Amino acid sequence: MGIVVSGGSGLLGSALVRALLADGQRVTTLVRRPPRGEGELRWDPAGGQLDAAALGAALAADGPRAVVHLAGAGIGDHRWTASYRRQILDSRVQSTTLLTRTLAELESPETVTLLSGSAVGWYGTRADDPVDESAPAGTGFLAEVVQAWEAATQPAAAAGARVCLLRSGPVLAASGGMLARQLPLFRLGLGGRLGSGRQWVAWIGLTDWVAAVRFLLDADGCAGRPDVRGPVNLVAPLPVTGTEFARTLGAVLRRPALLPVPRLALRAAVGPFADEGVLASQRALPRVLTTAGFTFRHPDLAGALRAELGLEGRPQRGQG
Repeated sequence: MGIVVSGGSGLLGSALVRALLADGQRVTTLVRRPPRGEGELRWDPAGGQLDAAALGAALAADGPRAVVHLAGAGIGDHRWTASYRRQILDSRVQSTTLLTRTLAELESPETVTLLSGSAVGWYGTRADDPVDESAPAGTGFLAEVVQAWEAATQPAAAAGARVCLLRSGPVLAASGGMLARQLPLFRLGLGGRLGSGRQWVAWIGLTDWVAAVRFLLDADGCAGRPDVRGPVNLVAPLPVTGTEFARTLGAVLRRPALLPVPRLALRAAVGPFADEGVLASQRALPRVLTTAGFTFRHPDLAGALRAELGLEGRPQRGQG
């Protein structure tokens, strides 16, 4: 199977590339710098440069072909100034447009599977009602970004490629993302809920995120899963409230979780990202994945946290 991955140096991309290589897949990563070997292909999303012939060669002429597109500026890496908001949007739309238009130029684009990054930010901030992939888009900056991001995949879909939109929730990993930012305080016993704690967190462990992508690719060498197209919520089946998340993380680490961080403090620290990112409420469910037969290894939060933190097998608080 010839697989091309963009964003391969990020938290999700690097974990996925390692797993695909371990599967024995032939993986090529898209890079902006000069390539350092046969496993890399240079592109320039901002400049609109990607060699269609080289992309086709990386995907191979026969057998299953797939692209996993994960490139984009970090949502919570910087304060949301006007210029950084533009970077968040442009880095996703420009790269997706370039990639999908190039895929559409290939011979037999209908044989290509495209798994394109997206986010549960599509749903905006919701109340307590659960949402699945059939729910309409919400409002706000992130919802608008995700709508434009997903719309940019149309050239590939119009050319016949199988396109899945990976609406990922916060991915739990010890090495990066939401969990890694909270770990230092929680390990010191200084952690607690964020804001009111009533917001829903549609989380997923990194292990299950990678497994879900491999499942959608059908990376055992078969030609993908043609029955699965369109948006796919990459979230665990048991979302939790912010209060439950903090309580569970504290229990897994055997530390108290009694020091809440008020909404005003979060706004002072990270600006508008506090409301639309950190405190956004999305009770998203993985209907498409579960209907397709995907089995989560860690469907509950405590189990996922123990796995991602290397604590599997350690008794929980109160169990010895």
